[in-house]
Amino acid sequence: MLNRNLRQYMKKLLTPILFLQAIGSLFAQSSYLKGRISDSKTKETIVGASVVIDDSTGTVTDINGDYFTKTTAGKHKVEFRFVGYKTQSVTVDVPANDTAKLTPMLEADSRQLDVVVVSAGRFEQKLGEVTVSMEVLRPSLIENKNASSIENIMEQVPGVNMIDGQANIRGGSGFSYGAGSRVLLMVDEMPMLTADAGDVKWSFLPIENCEQVEVIKGASSALFGSSALNGVINFRTAYAKDEPETKIIFNGGYYDRPKRDELVWWQDGNPTFGGINFYHGQKVKQLDVVIGANIFDDRGYRELETEQRYRANVNLRYRFKKIKGLSIGVNANTIRTQGGLFLIWQDADSGAYRPSGGDLSHYTTYRSNVDPFITYYTSSGARHSLRGRFFRTKNLNNTDQESTADVYYGEYQYQKHFKNDFTWTTGLVYNYNEVHSGALYGVHFSNNASAYLQLDKRFFKKLSVSLGVRGEYFKTDTLETRENVYLLMDESKPIAKQSKVKPVARLGLNYQLAASTFVRASFGQGFRFPSVAERFIKTSASGLDLYPNDSLQPESGWSAEIGIKQGVKIGEWKGFIDLAVFQTEYHNMMEFTFGQYGPVVPPYNTPQALGLGFKSQNIGNTRITGAEVSIMGQGKIGPVTMTALMGYTYIKPIQIDYDLAQDSAKGATYENILKYRYEHTAKADVELSYKGFSFGASCRYNSFMKNIDRFFLDEASGIKGVKKYREKNKNGDTVFDGRISYQVTKTIKVGFIVNNVFNHEYVGRPADMQPPRSYAVQVSLKF
Repeated sequence: MLNRNLRQYMKKLLTPILFLQAIGSLFAQSSYLKGRISDSKTKETIVGASVVIDDSTGTVTDINGDYFTKTTAGKHKVEFRFVGYKTQSVTVDVPANDTAKLTPMLEADSRQLDVVVVSAGRFEQKLGEVTVSMEVLRPSLIENKNASSIENIMEQVPGVNMIDGQANIRGGSGFSYGAGSRVLLMVDEMPMLTADAGDVKWSFLPIENCEQVEVIKGASSALFGSSALNGVINFRTAYAKDEPETKIIFNGGYYDRPKRDELVWWQDGNPTFGGINFYHGQKVKQLDVVIGANIFDDRGYRELETEQRYRANVNLRYRFKKIKGLSIGVNANTIRTQGGLFLIWQDADSGAYRPSGGDLSHYTTYRSNVDPFITYYTSSGARHSLRGRFFRTKNLNNTDQESTADVYYGEYQYQKHFKNDFTWTTGLVYNYNEVHSGALYGVHFSNNASAYLQLDKRFFKKLSVSLGVRGEYFKTDTLETRENVYLLMDESKPIAKQSKVKPVARLGLNYQLAASTFVRASFGQGFRFPSVAERFIKTSASGLDLYPNDSLQPESGWSAEIGIKQGVKIGEWKGFIDLAVFQTEYHNMMEFTFGQYGPVVPPYNTPQALGLGFKSQNIGNTRITGAEVSIMGQGKIGPVTMTALMGYTYIKPIQIDYDLAQDSAKGATYENILKYRYEHTAKADVELSYKGFSFGASCRYNSFMKNIDRFFLDEASGIKGVKKYREKNKNGDTVFDGRISYQVTKTIKVGFIVNNVFNHEYVGRPADMQPPRSYAVQVSLKF
């Protein structure tokens, strides 16, 4: 009896305990969801796609396009999302203590132009949803126009001008004599400016291995740092696709005779040019391999200005199989270039294609970069990225003005995509530069450290908000960042202290008014520290002296714009029409300025004897206002495939604190318009394809360059013919290019390209005659 009562008592006592244990065991069971996400058309895996479970938890795909996430047993709603694709939603019953597998194939969103960019926020976004003005160049345009470098193709971007290799976005820069850049060139999201001149070496960029070129217009220092004062050009290299691919492109051509016979300087036949591009990409198990090479030889349309180029590059990435989400790799590029550097013509009559003085500087340059990286995607959807770059530039020439410049760059970045369309991006950057140059620059060292934070949030699936802040420290020798901090942010109050950290910020908004209508507004601050060349250069070129200015101070500024982007669809052709109004202001703007900086010595009959030359100066405060309209698109209209990129830009660049007596004495030729700018520019490129044939046409219009240094107009300066030439050519310049190609087989394509179709005679800046008409033949092999 006692035993029976005891058993009943124990049963009553243990029953709830066993029940709770069973419930605990049920919740403790581990269930998982895994799979791979791919493009339904190309079958390529998609990296960074979002996997959202029950509108709350989830993850993102790793470098292989795979995902793996923990969840609970039972039925769940799972959504697969990626920029530019239709969201796919499924219901899955995940078994207890087991793994369910889903491998969705996402379809491209046909409602809008399928353009995805990363530069605006350092993560994938639809072009229509970014908060800043952007243009995108595809590698097909570079190839079809037979461009020998990115510099040639940048001339087709609305709002962008190239003056002697200096990128100028919406009038933000003039003629810098090869020193300093307000536009930051990035290769794979890391800066690629030289340590000495702080400028861009366009021929170094591996156009044979180009995935996409993205152009941001406006101050972007909050996300990208110093030199992104006027905008950013991000050159993105390609990685191997799932299927092996090989491309070989041969091209060759010649320069035609100028329209005026007296400008012909050659006697033994027209100058020629030609080259070979090679690319191969392949996945070997877990290793992605891309190799590329370029050989280019240009005998020059200007006397003695030749160029021979040899370039090779490799991208390697290893995706760990046992450690999900981890990849390591290294990218490398090297080039050897030799040739002659043309600066100023002999005269405008018969010597426009001949160098002043009958000779020019002959150079040999070596440039190399090595970029190691580690990327890790966590199961929760976070990304850790550690990247580095070593970039060496070695310049040799026949004037004993050699230079070796090294850049050491490192960046750690953390990015997390949270639920409800919220992205957090933060990072730390350190940059160390060395310059060893002897007489040209001297020996200099610089340090740059910064930290940044970017927050991106999408509200109500219509409003995108982007907020970024950055603190930057810069030091070259003894000059370092100095930022005044005022009490209560009121500059009328006494200074509290001086900070060595320069803060910059940006804010952007984008609201989707309708299915294909986007309104945006943005404000961004910028900052640029002077380059070594701007502060310390001491050299002569074509009879002109360049003087150092070691008291040159950093410049800062801001840009703001309001814009609207309207999606357009005609048949299967999809595109955007974009309209923007903008304003940019600079404080302590740095510009090369002509003046008397040296001693006056006998015989008093040359600029050098009179102590005349150029020096980088802080010219004061400036403002650029303007408007821009652009159109881009691609797709089929009936049986014809059309690709288009076109735009018109108007700017009004002025000096805010302009003083007529003082500033006109500095040698400008026009009242209160910043020098070396075009008020009106227009660009267009259209290509039509039908049954294997492709026809393309480009045009570029620049209005008359009103303001230049008055020095160029004085015949006593030794530069002849500029004044007379400008008086005859006051209506601006329009240049047309044309091309035709035929796809002979699936592997072979042949093309014929004519640049400057009407053989128009024009200059880029004073005393710098541009190429006459040229003809080229291109043969492309793709396997």
